[in-house]
Amino acid sequence: MKKILAGVSLALICLSLGAQKYSGLIDKTVAVIGGEFVSLSDLEQEVSTMRARGYASDQNLRCEILENILQSKLLLMQARVDSLTVNKEMVGVQLNQHIDEIRTALGGDEKVEEYFGKPIYKLRQEWNRQFEEMSLTQQEQQEIARNIPEITPYDIRQYVDTADVANLPVIPAKYQMSQICVYPDVEAAKLAAKEKLLELRERIIAGEKFSTLARLYSDDIESAKRGGELGMASKTMFWPQFSDAAMSLKVGMVSNTVETPDGFHLIQIIEKKGDMFNARHILIKPRYTSSDREKAFARLDSLRALIDTTDISFETAARLYSQDKASRTNGGQMADPGTGSAYFDKDQIKPADWAVISKLEPGQISEPVESTDNEGRNGNLVYKIIRLDKIVPSHTASFETDYNELYGLVENTKQMEAINKFIDKKISETHIVIDPMFKDCDFSRAGWSEKIRK
Repeated sequence: MKKILAGVSLALICLSLGAQKYSGLIDKTVAVIGGEFVSLSDLEQEVSTMRARGYASDQNLRCEILENILQSKLLLMQARVDSLTVNKEMVGVQLNQHIDEIRTALGGDEKVEEYFGKPIYKLRQEWNRQFEEMSLTQQEQQEIARNIPEITPYDIRQYVDTADVANLPVIPAKYQMSQICVYPDVEAAKLAAKEKLLELRERIIAGEKFSTLARLYSDDIESAKRGGELGMASKTMFWPQFSDAAMSLKVGMVSNTVETPDGFHLIQIIEKKGDMFNARHILIKPRYTSSDREKAFARLDSLRALIDTTDISFETAARLYSQDKASRTNGGQMADPGTGSAYFDKDQIKPADWAVISKLEPGQISEPVESTDNEGRNGNLVYKIIRLDKIVPSHTASFETDYNELYGLVENTKQMEAINKFIDKKISETHIVIDPMFKDCDFSRAGWSEKIRK
């Protein structure tokens, strides 16, 4: 179902640009589906978008896009028959995000208008219509999926019993862990970062080049190579604190210290156009000394010894001494912030954490380790000891141990079967004509090829 949704989304985020692949041809209708038409420029619209995002454009891509457009038209027609309504709030959010991404990728409104050959207000109107259609087609897929019978344990058991063992999913090894965390002296490190930026700002005011100091001192490695320059981008692409400070500056001005989850910044505006700007920045992240590390490690070593030599449990020690608010209330048990699950796949575990737990047996506690938490873009520095609570070895999914995973697989399979059956039925019932210029396309559904005009 996710694959089908993705295909519809791809087809419906079409942008407006004249035909490029087939130079010399006047725009024409290349497909008729019911009362809907697909023009050659419709096809090239999405190709242009994909090219703007770095995708190579070739005939295979055009065939795939055409098939997705046709598929979306079938679902859209049914959505209108079913009187589904557009979620305008969601469409507004998606539209603004899409526009900001395109503006940022191309370098501003003027570049967008030049690239697509249309004024931005016209593009916004077209994109809004297309996102509304996407909202309807996604809802129609959900309606089709919702009508499948409820999955029962019998369905799961039957799937396991009849499927080829080689086709059953392999559940990767999972790890359950608990931690006790100690943070360094954050306030002292923040103060040092702000003092460093104050010094750099004074040097800039005194005449030194912002770009030179960004290359020398900024912790944003990529922009530092460009003298701190970020490029023209929508303000929505940055942390709100950063955007608000940048938009309040005049060209050439240098901000005071600005704090974001990434650290502390100085900002210098190069150019502003509407709600877009190009700026230089110097990022200084809070830094911690070897003394911070030694103190934290000594404290964690003491807690580890306390757990090993007394009746105090790891869970009690975590509740009393851990500084990680998310895990200490659960006796230190770690959980995936996205799903809430207490079990982690190997690739979900932070590299620093994995380096120590990979050497442990269940029940053992690690030596102190320097790691990061889940805050901000890259996490904040934290010191911790980790107990490996449990390992569930990698295995072929079974009814007894992996019911939830199998439930999701069976449900998804039945939803996709229902949607595919619906689309295939609509292809056979609907008046569809496809231009013979696509006769060499290897469509995923044979029904499309049968609709190519002879």
